[in-house]
Amino acid sequence: MSRWQRFKNSRRGYISLWIFVVLCGASFCAEFIANDKPLIVRYEGHFYFPIIKNQAEIVFGGDFATPTDFLDPDIRRNITSNRNWAIYPPITYSYETLNYFSTAPNPAPPSLENWLGTDDRGRDVLSRLIYGFRLSILFGLALTIVGVSVGIVTGALMGFFGGKFDLISQRFIEIWSAMPELYLLIIFASIFNPSISLLIILLAAFGWMGLSDYVRAEFFRNRALEYVRAARALGLNNFQIMRRHILPNSLTPVITFLPFRMSAAILSLTSLDFLGLGVPPGTPSLGELLSQGKGNLDAWWISLSTFVVLVTTLLLLTFMGEALRDAFDTRKAGVMNGGRS
Repeated sequence: MSRWQRFKNSRRGYISLWIFVVLCGASFCAEFIANDKPLIVRYEGHFYFPIIKNQAEIVFGGDFATPTDFLDPDIRRNITSNRNWAIYPPITYSYETLNYFSTAPNPAPPSLENWLGTDDRGRDVLSRLIYGFRLSILFGLALTIVGVSVGIVTGALMGFFGGKFDLISQRFIEIWSAMPELYLLIIFASIFNPSISLLIILLAAFGWMGLSDYVRAEFFRNRALEYVRAARALGLNNFQIMRRHILPNSLTPVITFLPFRMSAAILSLTSLDFLGLGVPPGTPSLGELLSQGKGNLDAWWISLSTFVVLVTTLLLLTFMGEALRDAFDTRKAGVMNGGRS
């Protein structure tokens, strides 16, 4: 039975994969779902695409040559009268749009205008959740790719060459892992301007060590097998043996740990944003929304909606990781094949 078929047999992980793909696809199209600009406008016989290029206000009957505020009641009246029309996204607020026309004080509770209410600055919570979810997924993917790549390289070198190189590398890992990661993040956050790239570099500098141990063990075990000796007898060099023969047979722990590594990356970003050490101010993030919920305990909709999104994301990744682990488990594969035969 193939690994993909074994993954599909785990219905919880397979369904979680499809739900995760749908949620990611929706968040990657966030500009077409939550935006304060129309998708298309027909005004005075001409077609405009404000979501791509925002025209000046005077184009739509306004008084100023500034970018058009399509939430202005006068502008909306102009582009929806005299055979003019506009198609708006389902959510007519972007992550940074302030609802100046709300009748309730901020943070405002859920309403037909703001489905999940607004935060303490009058920004739509649902749109910030959509954009914040996308940021978390992209950050988790980037940090996972960087950390896994570094972990594979270092673990492969230690496991294949062994000896003094492995001994020195192990001592370096012990020293490096003892460094206070949170203190370093606080120090760098006070020196440099906060950014996504800085966070990825700092977290990836510590996130590769856990995976390198598994890769090292796989390379150390596989390097003594017969097919490696045969490849060496055929004249292949060390790099070719590692890339062509040992690495494909050592990727099982790497693949099975990917969803869990991504979960850890999302949790790290959320925690740092909650503490004010993450992304720049104004950037939509789940941690920033949780911080707002902590500061506005009476605005229950902020904390509750963010908690549901975060828990759902982590659960989906956990279920996918468990399904991957079962799919790559050779012992379970042997039991399934034996039972079927």
